Amino acid sequence: MAGSPPPGPPWDLPVAEAPLAFVDLEMTGLDPEVDRVVEVCIERVVGGVVVDRLDSLVRPPSATGEGMKIHGIDPAAIAAAPPFEELADRVASLLDGAALVAHAAEWDAAFLRRELGRCGRDVPLEHFIDTLQLARRCFGLPSSSMDALCKHFGIPRGRAHRAADDVVALRALFDRCVALLAPESARDLGEVRVAERKARAAVLAACAEACARKIPVDLTYRASKRGPAVLRMVITEVRSDLDPPRVLGYLLPGRGRRELRADRVLRCEPAPP
Repeated sequence: MAGSPPPGPPWDLPVAEAPLAFVDLEMTGLDPEVDRVVEVCIERVVGGVVVDRLDSLVRPPSATGEGMKIHGIDPAAIAAAPPFEELADRVASLLDGAALVAHAAEWDAAFLRRELGRCGRDVPLEHFIDTLQLARRCFGLPSSSMDALCKHFGIPRGRAHRAADDVVALRALFDRCVALLAPESARDLGEVRVAERKARAAVLAACAEACARKIPVDLTYRASKRGPAVLRMVITEVRSDLDPPRVLGYLLPGRGRRELRADRVLRCEPAPP
């Protein structure tokens, strides 16, 4: 993901108002320069409602590759499917003005960029929301693969590694992450990037406001190798100059001092009276 998304919609809209394009692809392999898409499902969703949808097999120039063993789509199944060129307009329309959401989204974005590029369409797809990153930040499970997450949360899997059923599971996982993170915008979710140890701007702002007002807050925090926990505390300082930024304060009621990594703070809310 290159930098931050441009200002304005869809990224600065509340999540319930932002157009979201939930994407899953099945491919012949993992190299977007060589391998090709053999199945695509995109659901354009606003406020939890599907407003447009594409679900199609795709006929590539060559239906060979290691990926064929994973999803089980054989050459006979795609013999009568349209090539990607015939779907390119629909794909571009579904993605236009929407925030792309996928699991390990970098792969889906790379393949869509390359397939659309072959059709003469420059669709950068540099920015996206990655449920793999969201799940790693939220839950701290031993594995954040879609299979492991669906098993852990009892999300119906359908036909694993088939695009339409994977999009159903993707949306269910996304909803779980949103419920925990309580994001202010689509941009807020796009800022969850675990490897970069990046703290969300909205979380830092909420912590700084609580510090200035000297009010108790409930911080939902996920320490390393642990699940999320709610800490009631008074924030005395926010150190945005550190990497990663830190939130300092004391717990209630015991007044034990704490120094928390801000990138591991999932949400910050005023404590109820």
